[in-house]
Amino acid sequence: MLFQPRTRLLILALGQGVRRLHVSAAFNAKAKVSMSRFEPSNYVSYEKLNENVNIVRKRLNRPLTLSEKIVYGHLDDPVGQDIARGHTYLRLRPDRVAMQDATAQMAMLQFISSGLPRVAVPSTIHCDHLIEAQIGGAKDLARAKDINAEVYNFLASAGAKYGVGFWKPGSGIIHQIILENYAYPGVLLIGTDSHTPNGGGLGSICIGVGGADAVDVMAGIPWELKCPKVIGVKLTGKLSGWTSPKDVILKVAGILTVKGGTGAIVEYHGPGVDSISCTGMATICNMGAEIGATTSVFPYNHRMKTYLEKTGRGDIAALADDYADLLVPDPGCEYDSIVEINLDELKPHINGPFTPDLAHPMADIGATAAKNGWPLEVKVGLIGSCTNSSYEDMGRSASVAKQALDKGLKCKAAFTITPGSEQIRATIERDGYSKILGDVGGMVLANACGPCIGQWDRRDVKKGEKNTIVTSYNRNFTARNDANPATHAFVASPEIVTALAIAGTLDFNPEVDYLTAANGEKFKLEPPSADELPKLDFDPGQDTYQHPPAEGGSKLRVDVSPTSTRLQLLEPFDKWAGGDLEDLQVLIKVKGKCTTDHISAAGPWLKFRGHLDNISNNMLIGAVNIENDGINKIKNQLTGEYGGVPDVARHYKANGLSWVVVGDDNYGEGSSREHAALEPRHLGGRCIIVKSFARIHETNLKKQGMLPLTFQIPADYDKIRPDDKISIKGLANFTPGKPLSAVVKHSDGSKDDFQLNHTFNETQIEWFQAGSALNRMKELQ
Repeated sequence: MLFQPRTRLLILALGQGVRRLHVSAAFNAKAKVSMSRFEPSNYVSYEKLNENVNIVRKRLNRPLTLSEKIVYGHLDDPVGQDIARGHTYLRLRPDRVAMQDATAQMAMLQFISSGLPRVAVPSTIHCDHLIEAQIGGAKDLARAKDINAEVYNFLASAGAKYGVGFWKPGSGIIHQIILENYAYPGVLLIGTDSHTPNGGGLGSICIGVGGADAVDVMAGIPWELKCPKVIGVKLTGKLSGWTSPKDVILKVAGILTVKGGTGAIVEYHGPGVDSISCTGMATICNMGAEIGATTSVFPYNHRMKTYLEKTGRGDIAALADDYADLLVPDPGCEYDSIVEINLDELKPHINGPFTPDLAHPMADIGATAAKNGWPLEVKVGLIGSCTNSSYEDMGRSASVAKQALDKGLKCKAAFTITPGSEQIRATIERDGYSKILGDVGGMVLANACGPCIGQWDRRDVKKGEKNTIVTSYNRNFTARNDANPATHAFVASPEIVTALAIAGTLDFNPEVDYLTAANGEKFKLEPPSADELPKLDFDPGQDTYQHPPAEGGSKLRVDVSPTSTRLQLLEPFDKWAGGDLEDLQVLIKVKGKCTTDHISAAGPWLKFRGHLDNISNNMLIGAVNIENDGINKIKNQLTGEYGGVPDVARHYKANGLSWVVVGDDNYGEGSSREHAALEPRHLGGRCIIVKSFARIHETNLKKQGMLPLTFQIPADYDKIRPDDKISIKGLANFTPGKPLSAVVKHSDGSKDDFQLNHTFNETQIEWFQAGSALNRMKELQ
């Protein structure tokens, strides 16, 4: 255990036997420390965390990784919980919940359906997804407040009634707000957004979930998580020059691919960690979602302490110092696998197009693009987003922009800047970064997700026009940013994006290539430099937080109009009828990659996130039908005519015909959006059969009473034809670890049968039998 000087003095005074006491026990008069300034009566509980960790360490009789300490330290039953990495399901007690406005609608609608009067843990709603980027920050925000007034009013009133803090539109992106106000070393937070792991940059275990999982935690029910494996990433050397924290995760994504982290927590360690800022560590953890990881985390160090102090949380930093040994991995701990990266040798990277794991060193991208026919002209450079919108990110970008301005240059490409929070916006404006970025040709957008999630009214190219954009975002799936499937989107650090926007071409490598100044002279951009944190305190900007009333909200009303097109109260799903699922019609056999963007598109559909029936009109409209390589064009087996996927599904449901979707590998990768599970259930789906699932989506399907099943033999995928009917057998004896079977009837009268695996535990089987996890919650009340 690492003791602070005052602690060591006490040890000398009382003798070495005091070591068996916890530090805080020796200072039991020490004042409690609040988890955040917004919740002064909820306290950081390192004592309980330490107590649980000690119980588990003795049980397992081995050193623990950092992620194990934090996860196992939040066990509901540390004495009796069965713990086996990659196998058992853990029952956990998270410290808090965070929801973004698009997913919060359904989460709060589900919480309302539970009948509970108030949330059991600190919870917040963050308005960041519904603001479309169009002409600039202030005007875009004003338009969003007008267009989304009904939804914002619902979320604000629901937050007030049920005890949930409400961050108003304009406050910033959920993950930046969490880092600035709520994340701290050792906290366990769940959030209804896949990039919740951003908080790992502050030593937190922050995990993205669906809204139904958030409801469990808000209801005070232990939350289930399959015991994660732990992938260690050992960092040596030191970041320098053009290489940034973003390049670490771009490299890791290239190594592990979009599914290499599935079922695991990625834990960074090693001497190279100390060369990365706290917000840089957050960038790395944020984009860990792109490798399918449960979450990512860094050990507590002086960079985190400095960030806590600068964001007004010095008391938490002091307490974390007292518990420093609890917030780092045990010496001798073992990882399931190890990736080693020497930061001295790491070069700037750019990943894409169309998938975030296609990694290229900057030195190679020009030749690779020419070979593959990717457009070299950069049409737009976009910096910011939840991944790279810190003060340091903006400063490094401004450092590059200032060099261009000094030589009389502006961006050849269009250029946009998205501050991560109101605090970042106000501070970079005060410190001159906004002016530099504007002078070089940039447009500052609202403090929101914007183009990163498809909230971008892009008008410079027509849909279908082949073009290249570069972003500092996290995802670059087909059509994600601008709804144009021909847009080649590449992901890089903010400083590389800025350099490419200035040069206007993808094959510009700022490490070696020259620009031409306004006077004709050739010059090279120098590596960017910027302060990690502002020399002055952060400027908080406008106050955008709404406290829930201290006296409670029992007298408040939350109204949802029955004629609303944006919001709709939920009706319970039907229970399992007690038998096998017979003759499920194959709705669509999906070919290739099928992300949650394919299953439930964002962009213009975000406005229907609180209305299940309306948003179900986007179900699987982006998936590729293997029968004809068409998108949103499948055959209605009852009529023989072709139609859109949601239309055919509705027709089947109206005629009492349940259906099944067949898919490929890593089905449901990407966003945490549970609408991708709610919509199939609402439109009559019963089962999804694929080669493999992304973690969050598989859990979301279980929560809604669907059957997510995987081919025991992946090649059995090839046996299924688009017009088949499939029966799922063995449900009367549905038990953990026991496969189910499928009988496939082909239209020519022949049959196939094969085994289907599942990952249901006993509790999850009860969800299926009750019709949904929410139904089961009501049964238990």
